[in-house]
Amino acid sequence: MSDRGLTHLDPLGKARMVDVTPKEPTHRRALARAKVFMKPETSAMVASNAVTKGDVLAVARVAGIQAAKRAADLIPLCHPLLVGSVSVNFTFDDHDRYIEVEAQVETVDRTGVEMEAMTACAVAALTVYDMCKSTDRSMTIGDIALWEKTGGRSGMWRRSHDAGVDTAL
Repeated sequence: MSDRGLTHLDPLGKARMVDVTPKEPTHRRALARAKVFMKPETSAMVASNAVTKGDVLAVARVAGIQAAKRAADLIPLCHPLLVGSVSVNFTFDDHDRYIEVEAQVETVDRTGVEMEAMTACAVAALTVYDMCKSTDRSMTIGDIALWEKTGGRSGMWRRSHDAGVDTAL
């Protein structure tokens, strides 16, 4: 909890959308990551574009981009933002145990894009699952987390690689 209390509750404890109107728009960026754990054979099929449904990563990338633009439609108290850019990229684990999804979202607005970045990761990961489920129903999705954010009153924040500990910069 921040020193400002629970910002999405009014004085009577009812849910509310935070008023960001008095804030000045600033450049904001968020970086989030997620992992899709799978059998090595499935990872190899994705890497070689051998999945029968098509190019898994291309479809997942577009799904993640679309999701970032729709985060406010999915998360009730999330502000709708004019998203300036979204990039979704994928990295294969050295042992082919998972595919890491990384999403970066930028805007110039009154509130941050953390939810947009995490929504992009989640939906891209779900799309990988959907595209590969006929091959590997044992896949799991996990480790969805914000890794970095810049802009706004709190400035820059970055997750430490050690046990997920955060650091304000």
